[in-house]
Amino acid sequence: MRPQQIRVLQPGQKIRVLVVDDSVVIRRLVCHALEEEPSIEVVAVASDGAIALNRVAQFNPDVITLDIEMPELDGIEMLRRLRKNDRQTRVVMFSTLTERGASATLEALSLGADDYVTKASNAGSLDLSLASLRSELIPRIRQFFCHETAPSIVPPRHTPAVRMQGPTEAVAIGVSTGGPAALGAIVPQFPENFDIPVFIVQHMPTLFTRLLAERLNTMTPLTVKEASAGEPVQPRTIYVAPGDCHMRVCRKAGGLEIALNQEPPRNSCRPSVDVLFESLAAVCGRSTVAAVLTGMGQDGRAGAERLAAQGAHIIAQDEPSSVVWGMPGAVVHAGVAAEILALEKIVPAIVGRARRP
Repeated sequence: MRPQQIRVLQPGQKIRVLVVDDSVVIRRLVCHALEEEPSIEVVAVASDGAIALNRVAQFNPDVITLDIEMPELDGIEMLRRLRKNDRQTRVVMFSTLTERGASATLEALSLGADDYVTKASNAGSLDLSLASLRSELIPRIRQFFCHETAPSIVPPRHTPAVRMQGPTEAVAIGVSTGGPAALGAIVPQFPENFDIPVFIVQHMPTLFTRLLAERLNTMTPLTVKEASAGEPVQPRTIYVAPGDCHMRVCRKAGGLEIALNQEPPRNSCRPSVDVLFESLAAVCGRSTVAAVLTGMGQDGRAGAERLAAQGAHIIAQDEPSSVVWGMPGAVVHAGVAAEILALEKIVPAIVGRARRP
């Protein structure tokens, strides 16, 4: 994981963007979409990774939008070379909704890319493609910058509910921007005899979540899998919510069971952290330990409030170790985080809390 602080822009200062794509049409489309945003300036374009590396040295961009599949030097190799010396320039990958594209995107995120967007479909009008691109790409660029100087961490408005004594029945984790790298860092920390089921909501589309679960499964002796509707919850298992589905945990006669649905998005997200957290507040309550990790927006805040009211233990990732401190910051500002921890300390805290008598 490559944590960075949100960069504060001075009045009138724009976010400088380098657009890298081998398609002339896509480069023009991206440039057109970005140039309509007053806070963003496209300073250069490049048609392959080798040219792009020269453009980085020449134009010193703040952000690179980077295609994966390019001739000469593809996006993965360019990113690998960039990160040898440059750990500061933000990189947003362009990905296709294919298994190959999803796999390459996860590889890019593990190499230090900050976020990704999926390429707009070729179907539809130019106006629709531009609108889709603006709605997806511009927020992902702007999330790394702000125009105000303010204290990062404010005192909680109230003291979190004190967790009552009792066994832990469920662990829940919500994460978004920076999530694949964060999960890759913490999932191996769970001990092989950790019997409590873990539920993860990572904001990602269909296919990406399955590949993420498969990737994480190679990093731990626990079982990591994409959750299925109606399956009984098992110990020593980590369940990843499928893309485009909300994941809830229900209580049946035989124990806990997973339910999936396609109800409307919450906080513009499906799967939503709030949906998972609220279901656990209803069925496990104080027997839950929940963590909110790096991510844009505030998904997870309302669910964390519901869990905390039941006496659950809430952990928020701290700002210095987060790629974006939106989601954990919202939990901290709501005053329900019992602990604010660096990423590497979160699983030890979860394990320690879960094993208390």
